[in-house]
Amino acid sequence: MHMHGTSEKPPVLLGLNTFGDVGLGPDGAPKSEAQVIREVVEEGVLADQVGLHSFDVGEHHRKDFAVSAPEVVLSAIAAKTENVRLGSAVTVLSSDDPVRVFQRFATLDAVSSGRAEAILGRGSFIESFPLFGFDLEDYETLFEEKLELFDRVRSQKPVRWEGRHRGPINGLTAYPHVEEGLLPVWIGVGGTPQSVVRAAHYGYPVSFAIIGGEPARFAPYVELYKRSLEKFGKPYTMLATHSPGHIADTDEQAREELFPHWLAMRNRLGEERGWGPGSRTEFNAQASRPGALYVGSPETVARKIADTHRALGTERFDLKYSNGTLPHAAMMKSIELYGTKVAPLVADMLA
Repeated sequence: MHMHGTSEKPPVLLGLNTFGDVGLGPDGAPKSEAQVIREVVEEGVLADQVGLHSFDVGEHHRKDFAVSAPEVVLSAIAAKTENVRLGSAVTVLSSDDPVRVFQRFATLDAVSSGRAEAILGRGSFIESFPLFGFDLEDYETLFEEKLELFDRVRSQKPVRWEGRHRGPINGLTAYPHVEEGLLPVWIGVGGTPQSVVRAAHYGYPVSFAIIGGEPARFAPYVELYKRSLEKFGKPYTMLATHSPGHIADTDEQAREELFPHWLAMRNRLGEERGWGPGSRTEFNAQASRPGALYVGSPETVARKIADTHRALGTERFDLKYSNGTLPHAAMMKSIELYGTKVAPLVADMLA
């Protein structure tokens, strides 16, 4: 169970991520975004009931993902839950206003009684840039500049700031303030060394998105982060990894349930990104013990989570349990097994 404020913290905190992937209705047609969003709220409530540490919702601006305003969805979940921490996965800071991002999360923190976390990133999709009138040429500088402003606003002190991409702020403070301490913030990193160093510069913890290959190959990034924190004189707090997966009673059932939905999503993204078609061979390689797809029985998934903790020393693992058109009922079962079976198995394996 997630123990609030006790010393019995498990060796790895277990969380969930979803992008509000649009599933199919009984007739095989895509569900409405509204229906998907209501299902995400149900999934978040179940995460709390089974004692998971956190529930994070992504931000996207495309038809295959229903959630474009994660904090609103998280507020609905907050009203129906008690312990689960609530975050974004990720907030695309580059195409948003840092002051508004802070205010929305500070508001979520209030309605959830201190359970909000902002996970900020550049985002792996680019639809938000033209939608909000930003130039992709400015991809790097937008994030750097906005993160600097966000960090100032988060301090809850008067902000004096000026940059290239928005007007200056001259001694103003953003409200509401967070009740206790400062708003918890993470940086989501896909694997660029600059992003790791930038997070360390601000002293923010990092969540590594490991969506392919072997998690162990991220060890150099973990080392770089720790060295960079030392260089900047910032204390180490925590590191997390985020990977896709699905849990069922047996390995075979989990793989068979996931594969067609994984393949459809993999091929759709592959077409956009020029990867070539996916295959059962690729799926099996990713699902194997060293791969980045955490799919299988509770024992298999627990073993992979324990392996990742041993390889990287990370203190938190987030399972991206939504996978394209994987049905809501299968995801609910996966969440239930993750909290009731996987969590105690991981704790035993790492005891």
